[in-house]
Amino acid sequence: AEAVGLYNLGQSCCLNSLLQVFLMNICFTRILRRITVPASPAQRRSNVPYQMLLLLEKMQCGKCKAVGPTELACCLSEHRVKLFVQHDAAQLFLTLWNLLKKQMKKPELVEELSDLYTICIQEHLACQKCSFEIKSNSTMLTLPLPVLDANSHRLKTLEDCLQYFFRPEELSGQNMCFCQQCERKTTFLQSMKLVHLPQTLTLHLKRFCFERSSRTHKLSHPLPFPQELDLREVLTENQCLADDSEKATWQYELFAVVAHSGSTSCGHYCAYIRSLTECKWYCFNDSEVCQVSWDDVKCTYGHSNLYWRETAYLLFYMKKHPQ
Repeated sequence: AEAVGLYNLGQSCCLNSLLQVFLMNICFTRILRRITVPASPAQRRSNVPYQMLLLLEKMQCGKCKAVGPTELACCLSEHRVKLFVQHDAAQLFLTLWNLLKKQMKKPELVEELSDLYTICIQEHLACQKCSFEIKSNSTMLTLPLPVLDANSHRLKTLEDCLQYFFRPEELSGQNMCFCQQCERKTTFLQSMKLVHLPQTLTLHLKRFCFERSSRTHKLSHPLPFPQELDLREVLTENQCLADDSEKATWQYELFAVVAHSGSTSCGHYCAYIRSLTECKWYCFNDSEVCQVSWDDVKCTYGHSNLYWRETAYLLFYMKKHPQ
């Protein structure tokens, strides 16, 4: 009874796919079940965490093969999330997450939600002429990974994309920065170091490419991603700012894939999710849910010539040995 579909309310496949990824994550639903129920009917109607909890309960009553996320969709539209339009899954994921975080009133739940999803990195800027450097920590919900390098060559694997994301970059020419010590613009080296990784790590494959001609096209070349990902093997020592006990938890297992098919102007999303209780893969395609194999999931690696075919867009990895 655990895999229940969500009816499409009209171009709601993107929302449906993301809701399934949230609600199939036991760590997330554990937090969701502990929210404070808003006092008035109006507050309940406009509270995203509460509406998500109602939807989860409706899905778990086990009577139907699919349920309609109508109340939650209406609630989201109150928060300026448009209905009946095409969404970008990476943007909608961020929007949903921000609404959840803003409306979970208990500080400890907000903290748990952050711990569950946010990535902490340190950005490092070093002047190449003197010893001046600037360090700043920031948190990210997803790692937005390029699938092409600076010369528009295809990156071949997910590991390549991760290494490319963390490679140091020289800021020279028009990109020079002002150095307070040299008192003029100089060449800087910009690098990012990984400080902390969450229980659920979200990777965003930047397959939608915005051209100057203002039309977006999709990069659908093959890009394999592994079932098991060890970030200690992917990144070099100087790309990490973490102690051994933190790094020991950097072993991940693929939990879900949100895949996009069709073209950018006319596309469809579905989600492949590994049930954490049964360890079987399911494909959630709106109201249709079916069990699939790892080979089926691998079909979302991409295809050079068939850009309308299904390609992975968001990857969710789950820690194998959390602390």
